[in-house]
Amino acid sequence: MMKWIKKIIHRIIVTLNRLLYRWIPIDDYTILFIAFHGRGYSDNPKALHQYLIQDQRFKDYQFVWAIKNHKKKQLNIPNAKVIEYFSFSYFYYLAHSKIWIVNCKLPGYVLKKEQQIYLQTWHGTPLKKLAHDIELNEDATFYRSQMDAQSMYKTYDVDVKRYNYMISPNAFCTKIFPSAFRIDPEKLIETGYPRNDILSLVDKNRVLEKKKQMHLPLDKKIILYAPTWRDNSYVAAGYTFELKANFRKWKEYLQEDYIVLFKPHYLIINSFKEDQELKGFLYSMDATMDIAQLYEIADCLVTDYSSVFFDYAILNRPIYFYMYDLEEYAQDLRGFYLDIHTDLPGKIYREEDSLLASIQKQEFDFEHLKEFNSYFNNKEDGHASKRVVDILYKEICHGA
Repeated sequence: MMKWIKKIIHRIIVTLNRLLYRWIPIDDYTILFIAFHGRGYSDNPKALHQYLIQDQRFKDYQFVWAIKNHKKKQLNIPNAKVIEYFSFSYFYYLAHSKIWIVNCKLPGYVLKKEQQIYLQTWHGTPLKKLAHDIELNEDATFYRSQMDAQSMYKTYDVDVKRYNYMISPNAFCTKIFPSAFRIDPEKLIETGYPRNDILSLVDKNRVLEKKKQMHLPLDKKIILYAPTWRDNSYVAAGYTFELKANFRKWKEYLQEDYIVLFKPHYLIINSFKEDQELKGFLYSMDATMDIAQLYEIADCLVTDYSSVFFDYAILNRPIYFYMYDLEEYAQDLRGFYLDIHTDLPGKIYREEDSLLASIQKQEFDFEHLKEFNSYFNNKEDGHASKRVVDILYKEICHGA
């Protein structure tokens, strides 16, 4: 019953928005931010907001964040008005704001006026194929949504038509985004990712303070284990993940020098049982936590098919790829943009013992990482936010 009530309310709000949005005036001094469909205060929109509140050119602007369950989360966002995602206020500010700064695909019901500026920051350099680059048979459907290929492509096409600009973090994305998103290359701005400025300018005092706040031991190195979700492992409520890491074995190999932070992907809904034998060695992070907060405190990264390694590589620290299900993943799911056997900035491990032995011995090819960064992180110099904001400011002045 509750599900039907929510659907009716959804339709009423969307219908009212279609009727009224044209009559709501645009405020040239209001900017709306949305990250991951209102999941929180994070990613490129957060980095740009933090830069904008320090930029005197925007001192008279109002900054608005749309966040789900914002009152319950009790977020403290400086210099910002926080509104509820998918509320009447949300639709009002979609129509009222001069600029939208968003890192995710907006739904088709969102309406944009010609005078508004939509900056799509996106949220990562992809290893797995995206949008139009995903090759599907005519009768194929996506596992969980059951959406067919043409319907999926259309959701991207509708949103891309609304973009004024889309950030490209590097030369690689500038090459593949026109194919994946069918976007006019003129709309791409190769600036680097604002969220990564912090990784190019690591502050040791900030790192130390983070470790203290998280109650982590200061005399141990930190391994960040960040696996991604699998397209074909899901239930009605979301994606599930079968953990294939024997953390007791990790402890046997590594406990003398390391601790482990285990951070599941935010789309993973199942929880993982705590093991008292691992207390003080394994620290489970909330799946909804912004993983970017963990990069600079981690001395090395273990991942699989997640695109987190593109950002982490900026730190010039070891990256290990634990791909125990490589054949299944490559054949059954989306496929890769890279030749993972030659292009990744670290070695692939199929067996847990060999992975742990390499970490223990600190085996890693830093020269290969340097080559990787020269192409995939060619714009990461700590000034991406400035480049993006300068482009926005020119657009505002040009349109005035």
